[in-house]
Amino acid sequence: MASTIVSLPFAALPSSSNAFLTRAKGSLLVSLSRERSLTSSQWGTKICVNKARIGRGMIKRSASSGVACSSSSPSVLPSALLFDCDGVLVDTEKDGHRISFNDTFEEKGLGVTWDVDLYGELLKIGGGKERMTAYFNKTGWPENTPKSEEERKEFIASLHKRKTELFMALIEKRLLPLRPGVAKLIDQALEKGVKVAVCSTSNEKAVSAIVSCLLGPERAEKIKIFAGDVVPHKKPDPAIYLLAAETLAVDPSSCVVVEDSAIGLAAAKAAGMKCIVTKSGYTADEDFLNADAIFDFIGDPPEERFDLAFCGSLLEKQYVS
Repeated sequence: MASTIVSLPFAALPSSSNAFLTRAKGSLLVSLSRERSLTSSQWGTKICVNKARIGRGMIKRSASSGVACSSSSPSVLPSALLFDCDGVLVDTEKDGHRISFNDTFEEKGLGVTWDVDLYGELLKIGGGKERMTAYFNKTGWPENTPKSEEERKEFIASLHKRKTELFMALIEKRLLPLRPGVAKLIDQALEKGVKVAVCSTSNEKAVSAIVSCLLGPERAEKIKIFAGDVVPHKKPDPAIYLLAAETLAVDPSSCVVVEDSAIGLAAAKAAGMKCIVTKSGYTADEDFLNADAIFDFIGDPPEERFDLAFCGSLLEKQYVS
């Protein structure tokens, strides 16, 4: 890829989004690519400028799409690092939750199967019980299901309970691994005294199983979980993130969220938090224009995409359009 390197003071920063930024001796090096630019699906129309970090850290292009900052001693740390669960900690949806839903439907003789594409559409609805209810309301309830609204709620709850049991069995067998870099980033946060929580629309037992089995009991006892019906409205409503901030006694504006979906991003931004998107199998083509950063995954060295210092840098960045 051909590029031109020019040294510019902050006031002379170009407005185009096809700039990769690094630092050298107090000035900003702007690499203007002739062949590739950062599109709205990567960084929106934003060039990220961090005056406070010049001289202390590096603003650099990562090994993949996006820009990552790293520093051995970040000047600002988040008060809390909040993770979504499914698609962020583990890519669970296609070969975890979907399979467990289908196995439950088969056990109950409902004659229903959610294929990969259909489940991708259903994921736009936050919460498993809500997802099943919306599906049956649209396609028609199977003949062997209750007729009254109250009985249907109880029926859906029983389906979801069984689905959760089947899903937890998959997790306990360690058939679904953590995504790259998750444990690393959590360890960095805990080591620096940053509060860590998981905020998910999934059942609390399922989320707890993922955290305990895959992250281990030592980490799990330090991680607060907000999941399932802990709030009356699920993502894209910001309720779960606001509850996390209130419970952890932190200002929402000092929190950084890691999400993988458009509805999760909407929830985080509505809560007034910074949000990094790590795309998952089902969400790669969703609109993440309002994200503060977008990566394919967190990553471990030598394939690291970002770290805790980068999360902190988002809290002190000035955005130039």
